Amino acid sequence: MKKRFFSGLVDDQRGVTAVEYGLIAGLISVTIIAVLLTLGGDLTNVFNDISGGLQNGSP
Repeated sequence: MKKRFFSGLVDDQRGVTAVEYGLIAGLISVTIIAVLLTLGGDLTNVFNDISGGLQNGSP
């Protein structure tokens, strides 16, 4: 009986797709965070320049 139970678990593929989607979502999240951390200072400078230009009324 135990042998059939464990062999059934080995052949069960129902949760594999959910795990794969979870890994893909995690990888995308890590990539987005890394890009934002890398470009964060540059983006801050761009928005500060835009904000200063709007306050001064000059392009």
